[in-house]
Amino acid sequence: MADALEHGDRLKQALLARLEPYGQEQLLACWEQLDERQQRQLAGEIEQMDLALLAELLRGEGRNGELGPVADQADPPPAFRLGARQNRFSPEEACAHGEAALRAGQVGVILVAGGQGTRLGLNHPKGVFSIGPVSGATLFQILIEKVVAVSRRYGVRVPLYVMTSPATNDETIEFLASHDRFGLPEDDLWVFCQGTMPAVDAETGKILLQSPDHVALSPDGHGGMLAALAGSGGLDDAVGRGLKHFFYMQVDNPLVHVCLPEFLGYHLLAESEMTTQVVRKQDPLEPVGNVVQVDGRLRVIEYSDLPDEVARRRAPDGSLAIWAGSIAVHAIAVDFLRRMAGTAHALPFHVARKKVACLDASGQRVEPEVPNAIKFERFIFDLMPSAERAVVVEIDPAEHFGPLKNAPGNAADTPETVRAQLIALHRKWLRQAGVEVADEVAVEISPLFALDAEMLAERIPGGTQILEPTYFH
Repeated sequence: MADALEHGDRLKQALLARLEPYGQEQLLACWEQLDERQQRQLAGEIEQMDLALLAELLRGEGRNGELGPVADQADPPPAFRLGARQNRFSPEEACAHGEAALRAGQVGVILVAGGQGTRLGLNHPKGVFSIGPVSGATLFQILIEKVVAVSRRYGVRVPLYVMTSPATNDETIEFLASHDRFGLPEDDLWVFCQGTMPAVDAETGKILLQSPDHVALSPDGHGGMLAALAGSGGLDDAVGRGLKHFFYMQVDNPLVHVCLPEFLGYHLLAESEMTTQVVRKQDPLEPVGNVVQVDGRLRVIEYSDLPDEVARRRAPDGSLAIWAGSIAVHAIAVDFLRRMAGTAHALPFHVARKKVACLDASGQRVEPEVPNAIKFERFIFDLMPSAERAVVVEIDPAEHFGPLKNAPGNAADTPETVRAQLIALHRKWLRQAGVEVADEVAVEISPLFALDAEMLAERIPGGTQILEPTYFH
């Protein structure tokens, strides 16, 4: 017992020596109440924190700056449009280049899946949410089967790099293993965990405790992918495989067309280091990131940083000048990621004020009713200004973008709206193949059955009638 107490005292003194220069010694306020295991737990969290970086952020260094002046200089981005003949490269030319890169084994996939489904009433990784309108397939199943289907279509291995978070990592690994990775070979799956940042009190800058033995930590944003992929060895793995480009997507969009050849083709033909998919905004004040060009460089300005008068600006034809809404689907050159991974502070941190449950000065747990804390996050789109060349590709949201963000009963981006989009898209494919299907009949097509309308037409005879809910798999 005496040895344990002596070890606890030595550990506390070592932690104090680390914390005191940054004024964060309050993290040890409950130290004497903790048993040996809890002390080790708290010590591990403190030792992993970059206190010098946090101090810089609290001083305002390394943070995303004021974008109001930048927004005044914003112009529409150079853009391609899927299927459009007015592009400087034809859709056929783009498809040919994209397919050539796929057949050569030059394309891998990054899936960002660190979030939990809390807003959907799911206390598990969001990827395990059941979204298939007929099959009940999870987000993970639909997206991974798309990767497998691309691999089979082009006769090449397409590795998948899945980013988790500390809250979802173990459960994600167990879930994917229990389902045999939905057909993806074990050697083609690389799971890596993003980093975390401590939440701080919005008034004092003091790091918050979630409980006596846990710091209030949160994932460092989807921009944490860069450091996490490099740190895990995933970037070296990609280079070793001969990958030249990544297709990047997030787990909440089951409509995404994984490794779409035309999209990859525009990325290649434009010699772009980072290409992003966008949708045309319908409302100038739509709450999406705005892809713009400033001084010849692409960047994203969040809707909260875009002044209303800039957002409402019109082009000579009456359309919105700031029209391109980001949907978090990208093509990124591997060499670009390698270059940026070696650059200190390649991505700035964004500040978000949030409600964070924590311990107060007396050690009592507080559930705040208003935002009480600051969280720091990095966003992957902040790589764009550093790209030598970057372009955007406009997509049709009805066919490519169905984000699952909100709980049932909300106006948009809910399980109901996403399932309806999937049914509508697959019904359209069936009708293009000459299949008769009534408007009220739910249909769903597994990616392993067909990735698109062209593949479907090769698999199902025209004149077929669908009279009841049907899952093609």
